[in-house]
Amino acid sequence: MRILLSDAGKRYNREWIFRHLNYEFAAADAYAITGNNGSGKSTLLQVIAGAVQHSEGKIDFFSADQQLAAEQHHRKLGIAAPYLELPEEMTLIEFLHFHHSFKPFLSSFTTNAVIDLLGLGKATDKQLRNFSSGMKQRVKLAQAILSDVPVVLLDEPCTNLDADGISLYHRLINEYCGNRLVIVSSNDEVEYKFCNHKLSIMDYKQ
Repeated sequence: MRILLSDAGKRYNREWIFRHLNYEFAAADAYAITGNNGSGKSTLLQVIAGAVQHSEGKIDFFSADQQLAAEQHHRKLGIAAPYLELPEEMTLIEFLHFHHSFKPFLSSFTTNAVIDLLGLGKATDKQLRNFSSGMKQRVKLAQAILSDVPVVLLDEPCTNLDADGISLYHRLINEYCGNRLVIVSSNDEVEYKFCNHKLSIMDYKQ
């Protein structure tokens, strides 16, 4: 999987968040989008995900050198971000079954295996509304990283995680992302220290 940005830009009203961005993200590699707080890192990640429409330029997805139609992009990626909410009326087991129904987990995982990996076995039948912020973040990471997709997008992935949660995050990355394209939006090196490439949003300010 490759994602190619060609002269891409995004603006709100008259302010350009980024502009004239030409960059290629390639499979089996990890990239960090860095920059100051409020600089537009999350916006760029949302543009890549298709959740926010870019204002100019192009964003193309390629699989085995075949360009994918825009409506297929979301099928190829998993995303975890602080602003993406979980359906809090569902229990953990209900949510994971629901998620698996439209975006299956990696072949080695059952729903119960995901719960065990997260260390949330005692919360299987607990509504997500009653989870701590750290527990919710573990669930968000699991649905993004353990889905059977070639692209993983992570925005501030260690938000609300304690030391054990951060350790789990790096274990998920090390064990399940080696052959995929990973893009991390963060200004905290703990979250992107495994990335081989850095893209500073500050280089594309106008």
